[in-house]
Amino acid sequence: MLSRLLPLALTLLALVAGMPARAMLPDAGLLLPPVLPAVPTAAEAPVALLVDLGSGQVLHARRPDARFMPASVTKVMTLYLAFELISQRRLDPAQVFTMSPAIARDWRRVGSTMFLDAGEPVTVDDLLLGIANVSANDGAAVLAEGQAGSVAAWTALMNRTALGIGMTGSHFESPNGWPDEGRTFTTASDLVALARAMITRHPDKFGYYIGRAGLDYKGIAQVNHDPMIGRVPGADGIKTGFTNEAGFSYLGTARRGGQRLVLVLAGVPNGRLRARVARAYVEWGFSAFERRQIFAPGAVVGEARVQGGDARRLALKAAGRVAINLPKGSNSPLAATIRYEGPLKAPITAGQEVAVLEVTAEGVAPARIPLYAAESVGTAGPLDRIVNAAMGLFW
Repeated sequence: MLSRLLPLALTLLALVAGMPARAMLPDAGLLLPPVLPAVPTAAEAPVALLVDLGSGQVLHARRPDARFMPASVTKVMTLYLAFELISQRRLDPAQVFTMSPAIARDWRRVGSTMFLDAGEPVTVDDLLLGIANVSANDGAAVLAEGQAGSVAAWTALMNRTALGIGMTGSHFESPNGWPDEGRTFTTASDLVALARAMITRHPDKFGYYIGRAGLDYKGIAQVNHDPMIGRVPGADGIKTGFTNEAGFSYLGTARRGGQRLVLVLAGVPNGRLRARVARAYVEWGFSAFERRQIFAPGAVVGEARVQGGDARRLALKAAGRVAINLPKGSNSPLAATIRYEGPLKAPITAGQEVAVLEVTAEGVAPARIPLYAAESVGTAGPLDRIVNAAMGLFW
């Protein structure tokens, strides 16, 4: 790993006014603001994680890499896989599937449901709305069999897709998270990676399907039991989960002023406590920190060396503004480092993710912001190679 300092230290006076690589989530040791009335205790939430999605900065963490049974939060993986398949034109919201006799036998009226019946036609669009907003177990099973041919084939796709976005601590045995003696499991770190992938790769689908007040299907009106929607400003929700063996869990998100926070809770003893803790936790995340902007959107934040290209250096930019969260009242100096596997090898396309900017300050977890190529770099021609070789003697 090659590091280039940018510069070695950034003092607050030198700051420029103004997703991504997966954050490395520590297990413990974060120094938080001194007053923490809204951070859940271990008794309230054995697993808890709060992350600024834009910077990847961990605002609070408790056992982020501990495995737990996600219950219906599993359905977020089913939704993400469906969004991916729609983008690949392997699934269409207008497609119509039917509940097969086998799926009806296993899933008709089992747990949370959208009241599908054997042989009943239903569009993919309605299935996704049912899965996202009323946690439809039957809808998830019908979607899985309809697209992949079987529930087993769908869950195999879930697991391959999960690994592709860095969910190395997760495994799925069903599309809906029904109790399976712990064969389905995940981690808080992995769920943050899933939320990041869903929001950054499929913002339009996320905005359309996720976070509705409920679902009215077949004349049956049901409400979304997400604890933040309609109660926390900027909240999108995502998914609640509960089984007797898993307890109460939650993956949620809220966005204010260009900042999006993602939270994970697991092992909460009851639903009322989950609702209270989730709302207090995310409000604390927005209120207990001050966001210090370092670079404005579109600013060049540094450069990287290029090998075998028609240019020897490449300017680097972030997708948005570069900021770090500091406890309110903190005057800690900042340091920033660009990290990349280098030198980068040409060709490189403008907009390609090639590096990470790590911003650190005393007492908080680092912010890690993906950096992208500001321009394209082509493969070196014969003359370029001669010039580069000569320049290499002096660099």
